[in-house]
Amino acid sequence: MYRFLIGLLVFGLASMFASSYEDSIHAWQKHRETGLRAPDSWLTLVGLFSLYPGDTTIGSAVSSDFVLPQGSAAAKVGRLHLSNGRITFTAADGSTRALSYDEEKPDVVHAGSVSFYVIKRGNQFFVRAKDSASPVLKNFRGTTFFPVSPELHFHAKFTPDRKMISIHNVLEQTDQEESPGIVEFTYRGQAYHLHPIYEQSAEGKTLFFLFKDPTNKTNTYQAGRMLNTPLPVNGSVDLDFNRSYNPPCTFTPYATCPLPPKENTLSFPVTAGEKRYGNGHEYAEQSATASKHSLK
Repeated sequence: MYRFLIGLLVFGLASMFASSYEDSIHAWQKHRETGLRAPDSWLTLVGLFSLYPGDTTIGSAVSSDFVLPQGSAAAKVGRLHLSNGRITFTAADGSTRALSYDEEKPDVVHAGSVSFYVIKRGNQFFVRAKDSASPVLKNFRGTTFFPVSPELHFHAKFTPDRKMISIHNVLEQTDQEESPGIVEFTYRGQAYHLHPIYEQSAEGKTLFFLFKDPTNKTNTYQAGRMLNTPLPVNGSVDLDFNRSYNPPCTFTPYATCPLPPKENTLSFPVTAGEKRYGNGHEYAEQSATASKHSLK
C-alpha cells in the first residue's frame, strides 16, 4: 500500500532538528499541516469515477461521462479506453498514451488546474481527479491535535506471525493484506495488541496501523485513525500514538480509505494525535454535496 502518506513524513526529517521529544511531535504536526495544504493533497480531490470497459470521455462539458469542475479544464479533455486491464488516454489533440495504474507511481494526466489518474481497488478501476483550485483546499481550517502525551509513546514488543488479513474499505470492498506479526504494549497495567500491515513511504517500508478507540465517538474521526511506524528493530516497535492521523476520508468523500480490522479496536481512549476535522462523516458528506454541485 502507498496510499495515505502524501504530505506526511512519518518520522526522520520532520523531527531531525528537534531539541526535545515534544518539539519532534510539533515538527511532525507542522509537516502534516503543510502536506495537507499542498496543491496535490487529499483536500484537492474532486471526483472518483468508476471506469468500465470501452470509451469514457472526460472534461468540464456536462455532456462528458466524467464531468470536471466548471472552469477547471477544457470542455473536452479527452477519452479514456479500458480493454483487458489496459488503459489508454487520447487527448483532444488526438495524441494517445498508455496509462499505468501502478500503486506507487501512476501516470498522471494534467488539464488546466485538474490532474487525474487511474487506481485499481479489488477488480474495479477508478479515475481519481484532483483540482489544485479546490474550494475544500481553499477553505481548509487546519488540523487540531491532542496535547502531546509521552505516556502514549511505547516501545512495543513485536512477535512475528506472518499472515494475510482482510482489510475492508469504504467502497465495501475487501483486500487481503500481509500482516507481518503482532505488536504488543502495556498501558496502565493492561496489555494490548495490534495487527499492522505494510505501507510504503518516502522513507521506505513502514508498519501501518489502522485502529479504533473510544475517542472515535467524541473527538476523533468516527471510522478510526492511522499510524505509521518504522519496521521492528530487535523485536521492538517504536509505537507513538502522538503521530496518529486522520484518514483522508475525514476531508473528502472521494478517497478509498481502508477500515480498521476488528482486532485493532482498543478499549481505552487514545487521547493523542490528530483530532477530528469538522464533524467527520458529516463534513465529508457536506463536501460531497458541494463537490457534486460543482461537477454539474
